[in-house]
Amino acid sequence: MTTYGSFPGTRPRRLRTSPVMRRMVAETRLHPADFILPAFVREGVAEPVPISSMPGVVQHTRDSLKKAAAEAVAAGISGIMLFGVPEESKKDGAGTAGTDPDGILQVALRDVRAEVGDDLLVMSDLCLDEFTDHGHCGVLDDQGRVDNDATLERYAEMAQVQADAGAHVVGPSGMMDGQIGVIRDALDQIGREDVAILAYTAKYASAFYGPFREAVGSSLQGDRRTYQQDPANLRESMRELELDLEEGADMVMVKPAGPYLDVLAKVADAVDVPVVAYQISGEYAMIEAAAEKGWIDRDKAILESLTGIRRAGARSILTYWATEVAQTLR
Repeated sequence: MTTYGSFPGTRPRRLRTSPVMRRMVAETRLHPADFILPAFVREGVAEPVPISSMPGVVQHTRDSLKKAAAEAVAAGISGIMLFGVPEESKKDGAGTAGTDPDGILQVALRDVRAEVGDDLLVMSDLCLDEFTDHGHCGVLDDQGRVDNDATLERYAEMAQVQADAGAHVVGPSGMMDGQIGVIRDALDQIGREDVAILAYTAKYASAFYGPFREAVGSSLQGDRRTYQQDPANLRESMRELELDLEEGADMVMVKPAGPYLDVLAKVADAVDVPVVAYQISGEYAMIEAAAEKGWIDRDKAILESLTGIRRAGARSILTYWATEVAQTLR
């Protein structure tokens, strides 16, 4: 064999020679504590209801939700984010079921806290979209537009009710201007300085939310582009980030995760608070559908997608595979 000088003089492949070598030099690792499980609880059902566009995910009953929370604790994940699905007859223009102490979300918060105590962070989605008959994240004005400041009043009440029901963390996801400051003030006014705020800081108006709409029984009319962010924009996210931190956010989120890894990396580089990413329903559904067709290796694709999100800068990841992956890692 002919040799040409001393090349290759450097051989990076030496660090890829075996599984144990690759494991030792890995720059990014997944751990069960990295994960938060999003979970849906539906009012008035006797059995869990499968979500057709999200194979393996269900709308829980109160009892099955408690079981899922206990499994999450056993798997070692950090939190569970609850979404309430009320009966259709209880939806109205103001989303009053969302602030009813006996509404499905508040009942579920109390159930889960009673089941797991402080062994799992119990988080609550703080938004009106599941509870409004028009499906928007806020109340509407007389011209059918989302009224930012009137919605903030509803969010303040919602935060207090969720804190009273046992939420360790509230997750304002409506993308209203000023929502973090109003919610922080509302919590502090009732002596709940201990309740943390996970701000949905960069939440984009994404096509990947489709399966989630089924999961929460959405009544959405139109779209949410007047308040969720334009997928074309990055600097806008940095402005939202600055505002959320000024208003008192304890943690910040980028949503969706996979299509916005550049945003996630930019946010993670800019802050010294925990950064969270939400691997949303469409991301989940694409992998499950491709795996069902035999086009990809399901388990490897799941781990690769989560590793990419973690590598981009997410300290924690909301994923519907949270418990499954944590059990595998353990």
